[in-house]
Amino acid sequence: MTDPGTARHRRRPALRAGAAAAALALVAPLAACGTDDGGGGTPTINLYYPPEQNLQKVVDDCNTRAEGRYKIAYRVLPRQADDQRVQLVRRLAAEDSGMDVLGLDVTWTQEFASAKWIREWTGQDKSEVEQGTLAGPLDTARYEGKLYGAPKNTNVQLLWYRSDLVPQAPKTWDDMITVAKDLKGQGKPYQVLTMGAQYEGLVVLYNTLAESAGGKILSDDGKQAVMDDGTVKALDQLQRFATSGVTSPSFSNSTEDPVRLDFQSGKGAFQVNWPFVYPALQEADPELAKKVKWARVPGIDANTPSKVTIGGVNMAVSAYSKHPTESFEVAKCLRDAKNQKFSAINDGVPPTIEAVYDDPEMDEAYPMKETILEELKEPAVRPLTPAYQSISTVMSAILSPPSAIRPEQTAKELRKAISDALQSKGVLP
Repeated sequence: MTDPGTARHRRRPALRAGAAAAALALVAPLAACGTDDGGGGTPTINLYYPPEQNLQKVVDDCNTRAEGRYKIAYRVLPRQADDQRVQLVRRLAAEDSGMDVLGLDVTWTQEFASAKWIREWTGQDKSEVEQGTLAGPLDTARYEGKLYGAPKNTNVQLLWYRSDLVPQAPKTWDDMITVAKDLKGQGKPYQVLTMGAQYEGLVVLYNTLAESAGGKILSDDGKQAVMDDGTVKALDQLQRFATSGVTSPSFSNSTEDPVRLDFQSGKGAFQVNWPFVYPALQEADPELAKKVKWARVPGIDANTPSKVTIGGVNMAVSAYSKHPTESFEVAKCLRDAKNQKFSAINDGVPPTIEAVYDDPEMDEAYPMKETILEELKEPAVRPLTPAYQSISTVMSAILSPPSAIRPEQTAKELRKAISDALQSKGVLP
């Protein structure tokens, strides 16, 4: 998964100074991937995109529609998000013209736009992308009021729960903890399973809690650390959950797939995780899958619906592409309604175009589509800043392990660390 669902093993940042020179040596072996049509032949549009099992079929469709005007070549990025970013950053810092269309994690768009590595979407191209696209994903594709990405797919976590153990989904985290404790007392499966390791998944969990509590991590312009009362309330909730006795014993080391496997093995009554867990459960244990229902992730207050952090991929056009016109056309084709529906049904990636959810073919593949759409219409977006990678790194370090959080003190530590990270924006891993 190329979103916050991907485990990101953070590296220490190094300042960008001199990165371009170093990158020239690093990308030299990769230059052969680029195709120049200086001889006047059919241009090759190089698409650098994370692994997606059936994306080649989407590429084939767009190549057919191009009718020979260009040929799209799908260059598969590494599976881990950090490794994807390393490759893209190094080659763009070296002004490599062999990259045309880029699949960017939603948290990278502001950084890449700030560095002037990607082109702004303007005119008719911009209008076509904005038409019918959900507001939350569009927000992730903007920088300083301008559009720099075309949201191809989004993602959002749900609460998955055992309906044979729990009659209805809890509305708040405290309610969920109470129900889990009751199940534990009865000797039944009780664990509340979710991601708590020191990586992006922990930042996603905390961002969901903070936004659900009405908190602000950054100012609206993304230039100042705020860490207000709502974020302190979220820290308190996260610490109380971590010490409640209903988490997995390995909560502070848990990432997405181990969480999925723990739930599949029958250990959990609840799971907060991405939608990929559902088809995996149907395949691994069809009988258990029949007992599992889904709901909106619980909130902090019973009368205030949660806001759940979104992930996904934005399509961008490299500033160094020799074929920008064709590249914008390719990006639009890859993420149009027809291909978003195909990718949703075949690769499980939720669409960013709202009308796709109404298609009858989505009913079987996405029985939880109404809940997903409900969350997507009121999403939590991670801090929109070019310095996000640095902020995420320091946040996950300070939040880990969640059981050691001391709300007021941790909020002060986060405020200072985030302020420092904002001063060193645009860093290499």
